[in-house]
Amino acid sequence: MPRKSSKSRTKAAKKSAAPEVPAKRETLKTFRNGALGALVLGGIGVFSVNAVRATIAEQDLSVIGTGLPTIVQIHDPQCSLCIELQRETRKALEGFDSDRVAYRIASIRTPDGTAFAHRHGQSHVTLVLLDGAGEVQQILQGVRPAEELRTHFDALVDGATPRS
Repeated sequence: MPRKSSKSRTKAAKKSAAPEVPAKRETLKTFRNGALGALVLGGIGVFSVNAVRATIAEQDLSVIGTGLPTIVQIHDPQCSLCIELQRETRKALEGFDSDRVAYRIASIRTPDGTAFAHRHGQSHVTLVLLDGAGEVQQILQGVRPAEELRTHFDALVDGATPRS
């Protein structure tokens, strides 16, 4: 029987060898990367859930007239001016405690928000300032800087309303 060359034997040995088992280090690296990925996805999930909850709470208009002065923005989420007014309003509210004043959104894309806007005869890009009894104290239309809004919010919380 003819002998196979050493090259042929080496190739045959490589073909018949069992696949390499991943090293312990590679397995741990894969596990670590998977765990980090799960943490990142979990963090994104928690952030998303909290954002949705905050949005739902912000659109809850039932707080109006329950004793807490309330600022309601009549808002169209697709309107750049509304988004700018929302940004300035949030900036103006940074120093206020949530037990002193409530901030709510009346989105004209929802039935409650549309009803609120119609009830007050206003369109979007508008803030309606209500006292604790739910009575309108002031209506501010258009985008205004945070410093100006803060003056109006201070007056609402303190019980006096400046005229604009």
